[in-house]
Order: sequence, then C-alpha cells, then structure tokens
Amino acid sequence: MPKTAIIQHEPIFNNLSKTLQKGLTLIEETAQSGAQLIVFAEGWFAGYPAWIDHCAHVGRWDHPSIKAIWAKMYKNSLELGSPEMQQLQKIASEKQVYLLFGANEKISKGQGNNTIYNSAFLIDKNGQIQIHHRKLMPTYNEKLVHGFGDAFGLKSVDTDLGKVGTLICWEHWMPLSRQALHDENEDIHVALWPAVLDRHELASRHYAFEGRCYVIAAGQILRKKSIPSTLELPKEIIENDSEFLLAGGSCIFAPNGDYLLKPQLNEEKIIYFDLPSSENLIQERMNLAVSGHYQRPDIFTFEVNKKRYF
Repeated sequence: MPKTAIIQHEPIFNNLSKTLQKGLTLIEETAQSGAQLIVFAEGWFAGYPAWIDHCAHVGRWDHPSIKAIWAKMYKNSLELGSPEMQQLQKIASEKQVYLLFGANEKISKGQGNNTIYNSAFLIDKNGQIQIHHRKLMPTYNEKLVHGFGDAFGLKSVDTDLGKVGTLICWEHWMPLSRQALHDENEDIHVALWPAVLDRHELASRHYAFEGRCYVIAAGQILRKKSIPSTLELPKEIIENDSEFLLAGGSCIFAPNGDYLLKPQLNEEKIIYFDLPSSENLIQERMNLAVSGHYQRPDIFTFEVNKKRYF
C-alpha cells in the first residue's frame, strides 16, 4: 500500500498566490521523499475561515469588516481552469503523485457565480481532476460564507493505490453521505477537517470501522496571529497559552477502527505514513459489509442524485 503524506502546515491565510507557492514547495519535498498520496486539509487553499467560529460580529447584518474579509476570501479562492489549478495539475503529473486537497472554490462566471464552495479535489498522476466534490451542507456558521454543494463528487476512483474517496468535515455525520461512499467500495478514505478535534477523531474512526477502509483524517495549522487585524478575537482566546486556533491533530485509522497513527497536535510538519497491505481490508470485510450482506436491499432503498448543478 502507498506511502502517504499529510501536509499539516499553515496556509498563507487568504493569500492564494503565496499559499500556492508554499503548497508547490511542500509537494516537491514530499514527492522527493517517495510519497504517492499527498493530502491537504479542509479549505487549505487558501485557509479555512476559522474567524467564523471565533471573531466578533460575524453574524451582524451588513457589517463592513465581515463583508471585507469575505470579499478577500472570494478573491483568493481557487477556481476550475485557473492558472493556480493548472499548476497543481502540472506538478501532480510531473512528480507522478496523487493530490487530494481542500479548497475554498469560487465560480466567477455563469451559473453559480459569486459563490464560494467548500470543496475537495483529487488530482491523479496524469494531472487530471478525478474527484471534484462540493460540501453538501455547510456546517453551522459556514452557511454565511459557503454555498450548498451537490452529490456529483460523492464517488471513489480507481487508482494504483486502491479506490480513493473523500468527505469534508461534518459530512461524516450525514449517514446517507457515508452510505453513498460505502457503496463506492473505498479502500482509502480521506476525511478533511479544519483541525481534527476529539469528536472529529470519533467520526473518522467510526467511518473506518463502518466502511472497512483506511481513513486518513487531515487537519491544518492556523496561528492566532494569522487572523486579519481587522477582525476581533475574544479576550479569552488572545490571552490563553496556545498560539493556535487550528492545531492540526491529523491521524490515521485501520479498517477495524484501531489507530495506525495517533493525533499529531500542535506541530507544523509533514506527516509520512506507509499504509498496510490491502489484504487487511478484505479480511475485515468478512464480518461487516455495509454495501453487501449488511445492507438488506429487500428492506431499504437508496438512491443518490449525482447531477452537477453549477
């Protein structure tokens, strides 16, 4: 099974150009180290908007500083066909690696324009985008900054590493989203989080056990000082000892739910891990197969509308 690399690094917040350059440098380093699957966390290009969870006035109607930070977020979001996306496709092809990453994605023309989506992409070794998934339901106050996605990207794809799929954050608590991907027979599932908190570990571990697959739970680093000065952090966050708003916590789970890699907290680093043999997956599916002998299609019916809307 493949050597994987989780890029538990801080993006250059709301600066797509600098984030891209940092990302390309990190991809180059991990590829030279032999990594075949390189993972970046939720919204890494160009930074998960953690300010929605912590800063004052986020929910105030027509507040100037909140509108301004959203506009900057939009300007620095990734777009299909853009030069930034093309550079990511190019390096995947040149280095013969798979890239799976989270991004703030914008649409600037046509239907869906002037909206930011919380998206995940898988680029293969030929530089082709094989998965383009937009988060189905923005979580809580993410609804202020992100649009609603669709099920077009709810799939796994065949790679020479196995069948790979992904979900974003609280989609791991949407039972039907999980079932849609379990029906895709994943070998490797990448769970993208802002940071992997204890409850996110729980969801990732449950997913591994339920889906009988390896789960790579990826979190990112975001320092308090990286929040723009135009936004107001509460006093209790400013004065506490931690330098982080997002502290990583990336970890990996086996198909029986055991930890393969314990959470890596409060460290900005590349995390390398060699996944075990795919034989382990098959063995664990003997007693639980939620798309097979545990599904009972004679009782339950399930279908997914995979139409792309925008």
